Amino acid sequence: MTLPSPGRIAFGALVAAAFTLILAPVAMVMVISVFRQEIVSFPPSGFTLGWYVNAWARQEFARGLVTSAQVALMATLIGVPLGTAAAYALVRGQPRGAGALNTLLLGPLAVPGVVAGTALYMFYLRAEFWLDRDITSTLEGLVAAHVLLTIPWTVRLVTASLQGMDQSAEEAAANLGARPFTVFRRVTLPAMRPGIIAACLFSFIQSFENLELSLLLVGPGRTTLPVAMLNYLEFRVDPTLAAVATVQILIVAVLMLVTDRFVSIARTV
Repeated sequence: MTLPSPGRIAFGALVAAAFTLILAPVAMVMVISVFRQEIVSFPPSGFTLGWYVNAWARQEFARGLVTSAQVALMATLIGVPLGTAAAYALVRGQPRGAGALNTLLLGPLAVPGVVAGTALYMFYLRAEFWLDRDITSTLEGLVAAHVLLTIPWTVRLVTASLQGMDQSAEEAAANLGARPFTVFRRVTLPAMRPGIIAACLFSFIQSFENLELSLLLVGPGRTTLPVAMLNYLEFRVDPTLAAVATVQILIVAVLMLVTDRFVSIARTV
């Protein structure tokens, strides 16, 4: 039996340390959510699920969850078709300046969320002056802002799916007399389906958990779950917030696992 080399052992230890550093805060939040005492201290005096009941009873968290799901769903339904069409045009059409267009579409990923949210807030104020109608603090304005999150991730995921696809099946279908739309509908679109499904799930996740972009754009009665959690933190610090965060972590984790089932996240992120 060959013993592992010291370099391999050191590399494994570094990987384990990195995963521990990343996952330890998440695990700590989940553990704190079942602490019995209101003021977090160690060791805990006991464990309870009462904080989950308290979180469910608070209307701001329930409304925030509904609003976040609503905004994420609408932003996904709008942004994914637009991003899919853009990715298909860039990969298959190869227009002049495709690299610049691709950089432009992926640009929102490079802009810090607080900067993007501030810029959108100022733009909405100017647009309200021009159009003489409310945009800031409306559902439409919030959804439009979140579409800027869904399009870049859709372009990235669908582009990766298209670039990894063998075009011989499309060429064979065209040689056999299939029309371009038939080739797209019967051959190309089914091959793109994993990337599109992953784009839908990943876009929903990005919109659902977003805080920075939403912070300046929400209004009274239209607060997303992350913003509701931040508002709660201003007045109280107890395991109720950890319980809400745990539910959010579990929702995102399930969606990430489903996403990775269709398209390897490590290959696209």
